[in-house]
Amino acid sequence: MRNNKILWADDEIDLLKPHIIFLNNKGYEVTPVNSGSDALDALASDVFDIVFLDENMPGLTGLETLSQIKENYPSLPVVMITKSEEEHIMEEAIGAKIADYLIKPLNPNQILLSVKRILDNKRLVSEQTNMSYQQEFRNISMDINENLDFQEWIDVYKKMVYWELRIDETEEKDMAEILTMQKDEANSGFGSFVMDTYESWLNDPNVEKPLLSHRVMKEEVFPLIGQGEPVFVFIIDNLRYDQWNLMEPVISEFYSIEREVPFYSILPTTTAYARNAIFSGMLPDEMAKKHADLWVGEEEDEGKNNNEKEFLQRNLDRNNIKASISYNKILQKNQGKQLVNNVNNLMTNDLNMIVYNFVDVLSHARTDMKMIRELAPDESAYRSLTMSWFNHSTLLEILRMLSEKKVKVVITTDHGTIRVKRPVKIVGDKNTNTNLRYKVGRNLNVKSSEVYICKNPDDLHLPKPNVSSSYVFAQKDSFLAYPNNYNYYVNYYKDTFQHGGISLEEMIVPLIHLKPKN
Repeated sequence: MRNNKILWADDEIDLLKPHIIFLNNKGYEVTPVNSGSDALDALASDVFDIVFLDENMPGLTGLETLSQIKENYPSLPVVMITKSEEEHIMEEAIGAKIADYLIKPLNPNQILLSVKRILDNKRLVSEQTNMSYQQEFRNISMDINENLDFQEWIDVYKKMVYWELRIDETEEKDMAEILTMQKDEANSGFGSFVMDTYESWLNDPNVEKPLLSHRVMKEEVFPLIGQGEPVFVFIIDNLRYDQWNLMEPVISEFYSIEREVPFYSILPTTTAYARNAIFSGMLPDEMAKKHADLWVGEEEDEGKNNNEKEFLQRNLDRNNIKASISYNKILQKNQGKQLVNNVNNLMTNDLNMIVYNFVDVLSHARTDMKMIRELAPDESAYRSLTMSWFNHSTLLEILRMLSEKKVKVVITTDHGTIRVKRPVKIVGDKNTNTNLRYKVGRNLNVKSSEVYICKNPDDLHLPKPNVSSSYVFAQKDSFLAYPNNYNYYVNYYKDTFQHGGISLEEMIVPLIHLKPKN
C-alpha cells in the first residue's frame, strides 16, 4: 500500500520545511511547489491524494488555482491555507467546495488533524464505530434479557436503529451481521412482551400503556386545534424509525423538533386497521360495529382505506371539536404538485391531513417488480431509495413552504415494515386473507413458536368475519406460507418487506412535532 501523497503549494514553501518533515515522518509523501502554476503542472504529471493551497500567492492566486483544480479534478480534496481571516475569502473558498480551511500560523497537529479528517476519515470512523458497538453490544444484550416495559423497548429499538445507521456508514460493515443477529434476538423478546401485555393495554384501564394508534389524534393532534395556527399532519405510510432518522437532518434545516412521541401501532400493523384507527379514534371492532357504512371487512374486495376523511370527521364530532378540515392522499407526483399549488388555500383550514403513500408503494413494488428488487436488495439500499424519493418529493417541497408560515406540523406514520426471511407453514380455508404477516379465517392451523394465535378476536378488539374466525400474527422476520406451491411461494416472497405482524420495526413508529425555524 503506497503512502498518501500531498501536494503543497506556497510561495514561502521553504519556511514550511519543518511541517513537511513532520508529515513525512507520519508516513505522508509531500511534494512542495512555489506557485499555483507549478501546482497545476505537478497535478498534470502525477497523482495526489490531497492539495494544500496558499491563498495569497503571486501570479495565480490560491482561489484562481483552486478554481482550475476543481474544474479538472473535481473530487480531489483541497485545503485552503491563508493569513487572512476576511469573510469573503472564506465564503468564496467554501463555495468552491474546499475540504478544509486553515489559518496561519500553522500548528503541526492542526495540519495532521486536517489530513486525517480528509484522507483517513472513513477508516477511522469505521474502526471507532466497530469498537463502540462492540462495547455497546453487551449492554443491549443485557437490556433485551431484562423484563422491559413498553418505554424501555422503545429505547432499545431506537438504540439499535442508531447503531444500524452508524454501521451502515462504515466501509466494510463488519458489525452488520452481528447487529442483525442482535435485532433478531430483540424481536424474539419483543414478541413475547407483546403477547404478554398487548391484550391488557386494550382492556385494562388501570394498566400503564403506551400511546396506541387509536389515541393518536385525541392526544397528539386535537389539542393543537384552535390555537390560532393551522395544523398540518403528514402521515407517511409504512415509515420506519431508520427512515425517519435519515430524513430528520434534511427537515432540521428549516424546522426545530419540539417533541418526539414514539407510539405503538395496533395489530394488525396494516393500513386497513392501524391507519383507520388513527383517523377514527377507534379500535377495529368498534369501527366495524359503530361505522358499518365506512368499515370494509377482510372478505370485501374494495379498498380498505377509502373513508379516512369520513372517519376523521366523525372522530371530531364525537369529541365535540368544531374545525374546518381538509384531507389529501398523495399517490402520484401530479397529485403532489396540485397540493403544492394549493398550500395557501389550506392555510384557511384548522386541520389539514395529508397522507403520502410512496413508502408503502415502494415496499409493494419491491415485492412485485424485479427492477426494484435489484435497486433495493437490502435494508441499506431500501433506506437509500426512500431518501432519494424524499429529497425530490413534493412532500419536502411542501414542508419547505410551510416552514415560512405560522403553522403547527406533525409528521407520523401508521405502521412500519420488516424484511421477511423465514417461512412458517399455515393452513386455512379458501376465505383466509392473503397478507403474509397475519391471517384471519376459520380453521387456521399453524405449528410454530414464531406466531401469536388469537382464538377470540374480541380480546384484541378485532372484527370477526365469521363466528369461528381467529387471527394468527407472525413474529420476528417470519412470514406465513401455504403448503400449496410452497417452494415457489417462499422463493418469491423471501427477502421482501411486509407488514401486519409483530416486530419492533412494524409496531414502534415515530410521531414528530415540528416548529418552523423561520
